[in-house]
Amino acid sequence: MKLYFKPGACSLSPRIVLEELGLSHEAVAVDLKAKKLPDGSDYLAINPKGYVPALQLDSGEVLTEGPAIVQYLADQKPEKKLVPANGTMERYRLQSWLTFIGTELHKSFSPLFNSAMPEEAKAIARANLERRLGWVNQQLAGKDYLMGADFTVADAYLFTVANWTRPVKLDISAFTNLTAYMARVAARPGVHAALKAEGLA
Repeated sequence: MKLYFKPGACSLSPRIVLEELGLSHEAVAVDLKAKKLPDGSDYLAINPKGYVPALQLDSGEVLTEGPAIVQYLADQKPEKKLVPANGTMERYRLQSWLTFIGTELHKSFSPLFNSAMPEEAKAIARANLERRLGWVNQQLAGKDYLMGADFTVADAYLFTVANWTRPVKLDISAFTNLTAYMARVAARPGVHAALKAEGLA
């Protein structure tokens, strides 16, 4: 398998999952501005959408979109329990978390990374993020991870996205459940290995 990534981007989430599962893979860095791969070839030939992550399977098939990729990966090693079994209510709860993180958190960061975005729009985005992260903080009360005692692919995604609070200088220190959770996830060997591989540890 090949994972196409950019350090620190949302592709960190499947990178964490690959490390947690111990799955053999090649990681290929993408120049997202030029849409080029290290060998100079066109990344758009791999993923016409032009962003990461993309996972190229040994068959040559390509899977895109982080929430789909992490579930596919976790289903390769069900004994690791990074996803609940398909068809169970717990699996739908996991998908609910992945959707929330993708639509309400991940995309809400986009204006803060956009240098052309007016400050007024960034202020609205910050307020929305603070409100949503506050809700996540409440959901983490008394729990080690989003789904309870077990680390899942949803935690890999939340950890990746919540880490973006640092470069955009969004203070989450008041969210004590969330900050304790971030430290807990960062301490996992698989997470540390993924961060180190991307030069972020």
